[in-house]
Amino acid sequence: MRLLISFALLMAVAFTGCKSQYGQKMNDPFSGNRYESNARYFRAVGKAQSRDENIAVKKARMEAKAELASQMNTTIKELADDYLSSTGYENKSEITNKFQSLTRMIVNTDISDLRVMGEEKYYDGQQYTAFIAYEIKKNAMFRFLKKQAKSNAQLNESERKLIEKMIDEELEKLESEG
Repeated sequence: MRLLISFALLMAVAFTGCKSQYGQKMNDPFSGNRYESNARYFRAVGKAQSRDENIAVKKARMEAKAELASQMNTTIKELADDYLSSTGYENKSEITNKFQSLTRMIVNTDISDLRVMGEEKYYDGQQYTAFIAYEIKKNAMFRFLKKQAKSNAQLNESERKLIEKMIDEELEKLESEG
């Protein structure tokens, strides 16, 4: 019995003194499933540090918006590639580039349905660390994209109709899923 208790104490001491070879695990705000993109939302988190509070916040916002833009661009490219492959459209790269260009223009403007999920700031005595989490409903983004396509002078009528048809099909898919 003594041997068993001694062994248990030895193991407890051994395991409490061990550290991960990677260092201490960080628990940043806005981590986990609630802050990840899914079938209904694009979501992104930005983190930035600066000696100036406003600069830290602006940098965190830019990082989160850049992540959203990347997700939207990837989704648009996949959508265009899938649609154009299934229809046999000849100028795939041209229409895909115009579609992506439209997406970039939209990301560079203020999107009305972009929502701040949370914002936190920390100060350690030397510098500020800012975290921000954004989300936008995918169907709201596609509706906004469709509205922009209708008013874009760089698209000819056939390109406009093709883009609107792709967006309509994606909206129907999103509405049937959620």
